[in-house]
Amino acid sequence: MAGGRGIQTPFGIFYGSNITPHPEAGIGGWSDEDFVRAMTLGEAPDGSHYFPVFPYTSFRLMTETDLLHLKDYLFSLPASPKVNREHEVPFPFNLRPPLYFWKLMFLEKGSFEKDPSKSELWNRGAYLSNALAHCGECHTPRNLLGGLKASMHYAGSREGPEGELAPNITPDQETGIGAWSKQDLQWLLETGMKPDADNVQGLMAEAIDDGYSHLPPEDLKAMAEYLASLPPIKNRVISENQDSEQDW
Repeated sequence: MAGGRGIQTPFGIFYGSNITPHPEAGIGGWSDEDFVRAMTLGEAPDGSHYFPVFPYTSFRLMTETDLLHLKDYLFSLPASPKVNREHEVPFPFNLRPPLYFWKLMFLEKGSFEKDPSKSELWNRGAYLSNALAHCGECHTPRNLLGGLKASMHYAGSREGPEGELAPNITPDQETGIGAWSKQDLQWLLETGMKPDADNVQGLMAEAIDDGYSHLPPEDLKAMAEYLASLPPIKNRVISENQDSEQDW
């Protein structure tokens, strides 16, 4: 959690920051309010804006209770004095003040609200997928300003993190995962294995090994329930460019 890993994006290379409880190099001096504001509004304690490569556009859906539980966990980790590395981002994308206007266009407000017409399992899956796991941050294409294209929610992106192709994970039969069962989805999130017995690669493999595989089966089932319910979106750009760069 001491930061330093770079993520290649179309706007440059962004380096993860130190989120250990070190009082100077990390977030050890943050209050609860500082943490919640950073996670939901993308604002640093000094009021400056965070770049949206930090997915606060999704984390803002988390409940305050879960946010504070997350802070408690991070503050329990060993403190590291590692200094944050400067992003390698060219002008004008390295400027933070314009992010105020970016947020006006692309940052919605408010936490997750349950859909009363759906089951508790579906709502749990929607919360996990959209808020904590922020699946759409990789699997949804972006516009020229880096905002997510809402009409292509989860339909895949050719320009995912580190240049990897993020596949269409809507249940479209031709370009997505329409042939997958809910059990297939749950099995993939738990093991990294696809229905054809191939395994996932790249960042998705890391996400499974370090994240999803540690979730309780009921949460994996909930995520599969939600993903299988998504409106199918045909994305021929993705299907015509599936190659070795694809992480699924």
